[in-house]
Amino acid sequence: MRLSLPAIANDRRFLIMLALGFSSGVPLPLTAFVLRQWMSESGIELTAIGLTALVGLSYSLKFLWSPLIDHSAPPLFRAWGRRRGWLASIQPVLALAILAMGFTNPATAPEITVAVAVLVAFLSASQDIVVDAFRIEILEERQQGLGLAYYVWGYRGALLAANAGTLTVANFAGWTAAFAYCAALVGVGFLAVTLAAEPAAAPRPALAWAARMRAAVADPFADFMRRPYWLAILLFIALFKLGEALAGVMTAPFYREMGFSRVEVAAVGSVFGLFATLLGALAGGWLVVRIGTARALVLTGLTQMLSNLMYVALAHAGHDMPMLWAQVGVENFTDGLADAAFVTYLSSLTSRAFTATQYALLSSLAAVPLRTLGASSGSLAEWLGWADFFLLTTAAALPAMAVMLFLLARLPPPRPAPEHALPASEA
Repeated sequence: MRLSLPAIANDRRFLIMLALGFSSGVPLPLTAFVLRQWMSESGIELTAIGLTALVGLSYSLKFLWSPLIDHSAPPLFRAWGRRRGWLASIQPVLALAILAMGFTNPATAPEITVAVAVLVAFLSASQDIVVDAFRIEILEERQQGLGLAYYVWGYRGALLAANAGTLTVANFAGWTAAFAYCAALVGVGFLAVTLAAEPAAAPRPALAWAARMRAAVADPFADFMRRPYWLAILLFIALFKLGEALAGVMTAPFYREMGFSRVEVAAVGSVFGLFATLLGALAGGWLVVRIGTARALVLTGLTQMLSNLMYVALAHAGHDMPMLWAQVGVENFTDGLADAAFVTYLSSLTSRAFTATQYALLSSLAAVPLRTLGASSGSLAEWLGWADFFLLTTAAALPAMAVMLFLLARLPPPRPAPEHALPASEA
């Protein structure tokens, strides 16, 4: 059965995923690029800025409390259902935490700024647990790729609003106003929750506490570990974004040291970067449909790895605007390609009986390099210098490529059937 563009446009679920993707994307720059830009302008040294990668450790550890969200009734809005109720309970608190972050000052009390940023990351990771489960449950299997594309477009749109938008507002009205603006953006997700329908959930029998914990915690992991080569799959997931993670932590101080202004970074790094990413995500979704998830992973993983060489070229060029445009365009396009294939792969690994817990585990593993090894990126950049540091980030992607080829040799994916492919006229 083919999916036509008119049918997609008339399906409100895809627009809901667009809005929820936007809500999920708003907090991330505030605990990552924007935070590092703010700290860099406040005179914080590179080693300390690198350690801010640990602020987002909640994204890697969210599998620890995902069973609670997966199996417990939400604290508020219970009449809205399990998924919608949790989202409606989390999002207002997240908005308040973002607002509070804008009233801190990293120049005089960086520990308070970091503490509030940790809270924002925790609430953001909790929102992601619910949104990921909602996305997988609300759409049919054949709609997952397109639903993911809408989610990615919303997510990347939020990165533009929270990156370029925050820097622009901060440039004219200060950091407090910038964070207040981002707190208001979370309302897009809350509006989507009010308009969405609760996904149909499999019936859950009444169980004793021990049985509920086994069903919530042990069974999802046991189910995954029964898969062939499950350790290799987990290793691949943990390593796939390693090179990108190391480079991404240092992007804000790198651009600043190259002499690029806030406005230049916002215009090129965020605005143009968004369009390059969206184009990449669209191309990545098309590749998944045409050649299958695993083959798309190989191609997009290779391009993602090689794109880090553009940082090396920019490090040698210095404050060169055409080179900045080229670096941002290539990096963001290849990241969009890889994201579409990678997240589709993660979604395909989850059992619908344990959607939230298993997806949280897998997506958490994908964030481990950024939150752990990424913390050393500041020290590495100071020790190696920018050009050699970014060469190292390119080489860091090689282990994941090796594990990927190992898995493909032993678990070759079936070629997608022609009738399920998107017609060329509708791609």
